[in-house]
Amino acid sequence: MDPQADLHRAPWASEAWRALAAGWLDEQLAAAGSVRTGEVQQPHLRPWATVLTAPTSHGRVWLKACGPATAFEVGLYEVLARVAPERVLTPIAVDLRRSWLLLPDGGPPLADRLGPADLVDAFVTMLPRYAQLQRALAPEAGRLLTLGVSDMRAAIMPRRFEEALHAVADTIDPETRERVAAMGETFASWCRRLASMPGAPSVDHNDLHPWNILVPRLDRPDEVRFYDWGDAVVAHPFASMLVPLTWLQDRLGLGLDSPSAIRVREAYLAEFGDLATPAQLQETLELACRVGKVARALIWHRAVRTSATGEIDEFYAGGPLRCLRSLLDDSYVGGA
Repeated sequence: MDPQADLHRAPWASEAWRALAAGWLDEQLAAAGSVRTGEVQQPHLRPWATVLTAPTSHGRVWLKACGPATAFEVGLYEVLARVAPERVLTPIAVDLRRSWLLLPDGGPPLADRLGPADLVDAFVTMLPRYAQLQRALAPEAGRLLTLGVSDMRAAIMPRRFEEALHAVADTIDPETRERVAAMGETFASWCRRLASMPGAPSVDHNDLHPWNILVPRLDRPDEVRFYDWGDAVVAHPFASMLVPLTWLQDRLGLGLDSPSAIRVREAYLAEFGDLATPAQLQETLELACRVGKVARALIWHRAVRTSATGEIDEFYAGGPLRCLRSLLDDSYVGGA
């Protein structure tokens, strides 16, 4: 089977769809006083979304087409651009009906700009800006939910735990399922504690790794933009640190108690320093990351279930179970 010809629930593998999208792109460029200067390319083709790109008289642009499960991203960008325009790419145009989003180029991602040795310093510089965005977005949490952003607030997460167990039913072995299921009450107690801890629910990017952080110039860190919000949820803000800390641990080999990891964690939490003591914020972060493992499992599953057999590799397919199984780890990160 040719996966390019059989993308499940996605029309964007066809020439007809690409021609339609390119026509819309040209119309929006003209309305913005720009013109395309080269061919439209399709560098990313997934069952759940696709991206087109083209050079223009005002720089490269990117058209993202979202599938039904992530259609909220188009409306979310409008909220983000209104509340925190300095932290996201402001859309050139949106089409809410088609779930299309036209964005300017934001420069290369952090992962393409820096080696592993420099990423810690970059996180220390960039993550406080992300925390500021979260604090600005907290009053908009209700609006984000009405847009269709998944509700992963602490009070609802015990129900999400049961949903995640059901989601991995076909891939989890009986012994592991029994061990995870036995954590139900412990997980519910984590959720109750988290709901009473400092930090209002806000947007959680839920996939905050160096490829989703754009920096046009490294000597201007305040120009950082956070990109690709298709995995976003509404949750305790500190759950956002699950992916960056897992990245430091798994990709850079840094222990959570290493000076580098502590620097990253403290730089982020400093933006919430008016809410509680450093020790209380650290306790909240650890709890939010533990609870956030279930949110990650469900978002992984949402992507996987849109895919027909053979369309995704083993890493993607194993994502939901990997995240849920990490609840058994002593570490508050892992599995992301």
